[in-house]
Amino acid sequence: MKRVVVTGIGMINALGHDKESSFNAIVEGKCGIKRITLFDTQNHSVKIAGEISDFDPKTVMNPKEVKKADRFIQLGIKAASEAMEDAGFAEAYDPERFGISSASGIGGLPNIEKNSIVAHERGPRRISPFFIPSALVNMLGGFISIEHKLKGPNLSSVTACAAGTHAISEATKTIILGGADQMLVVGAESAICAAGVGGFAAMKALSTNNDNPQEASRPFDADRDGFVMGEGAGALVLESLESAEARGARIYAEVIGFGESGDANHITTPVVDGPYRAMKAALEFAGNPKIDYINAHGTSTPANDKNETAAIKMLFGDNVPLVSSTKGQIGHCLGAAGSIEAIISIMAMRDSVVPPTINYTTPDPNCDLDYVPNEAKKQSLDIVMSNSFGFGGTNGSIILKKYQ
Repeated sequence: MKRVVVTGIGMINALGHDKESSFNAIVEGKCGIKRITLFDTQNHSVKIAGEISDFDPKTVMNPKEVKKADRFIQLGIKAASEAMEDAGFAEAYDPERFGISSASGIGGLPNIEKNSIVAHERGPRRISPFFIPSALVNMLGGFISIEHKLKGPNLSSVTACAAGTHAISEATKTIILGGADQMLVVGAESAICAAGVGGFAAMKALSTNNDNPQEASRPFDADRDGFVMGEGAGALVLESLESAEARGARIYAEVIGFGESGDANHITTPVVDGPYRAMKAALEFAGNPKIDYINAHGTSTPANDKNETAAIKMLFGDNVPLVSSTKGQIGHCLGAAGSIEAIISIMAMRDSVVPPTINYTTPDPNCDLDYVPNEAKKQSLDIVMSNSFGFGGTNGSIILKKYQ
């Protein structure tokens, strides 16, 4: 069976426009959550998010093309360009053997909202001709494949908050089965708009701690009251080990396991069994290695954090690894979370550091693991797990090993 490795990474989130600045800020325990500026929150119960500041799409796209792509696509293009450059693909590659696996939970919601208002108030003839192409989730992969001339498999995962992790799994499977030599994985999300924030708020899923945005996302803390929306993108270049070695690529990590499961329980309420089976499947695929660190889904919702903790304990028994959630720093980036958090896990292995779970002050009896509270921990990491769970009971877990 072909071995699959990671040779390039790139990301953008509320703490930085590139992988190094954002990862360093995450490790330092900084928080990018603040008052929303992307829309008027006057009539909204939730006024905070992990919003990216000072991003100019014209720096990553032809100015004439910007109006054709929703913000999630623009962020994805930024992360993808960094990953491709990081992987050293300045030289030629076989475009027919290089594919893309993209992911988003919602896609172009701001454009859907905008054009729905236009249709209602001004009539259907005033709808933008770019509306549909800018909003489709798979257009993330479409735009980026055109940018980099990738003619291999063009896949898209739309599995809510598990999408980014599932995109890595799909890319890995494609390479293992010989469908491509390289796959660019890109997860991107930007749903911080009136409909997005208002919709999640109506479900009582979001934190309403508007007066203290830096302390609003509190994974595993007893006082957590919901997640905080984030936006961003993460991109990874995956390729067969043979391909990477043949071109002398720098290798970050190897994808040694992945697992997927369904809850078959409730459209929004998570259970213990589904996440447990996804992690168990990933662990068995990897050959049951010792896991040094788990980047948890850790959303800061009462149900997820309790259930994920129980699933981890059920799987690992008395040998639970260190666990942390980085959503306190950048918010929950929905469909992009899995790709961003996989990159954070890879960089944690690279730098021998476990990112902290910030805002952890009041222990919860139902969340009784070592979550690396508030301060990063220096520790050698050889094998890490990254979890993502989504609405509809869709779960994904991947295991990455430092390449030596």
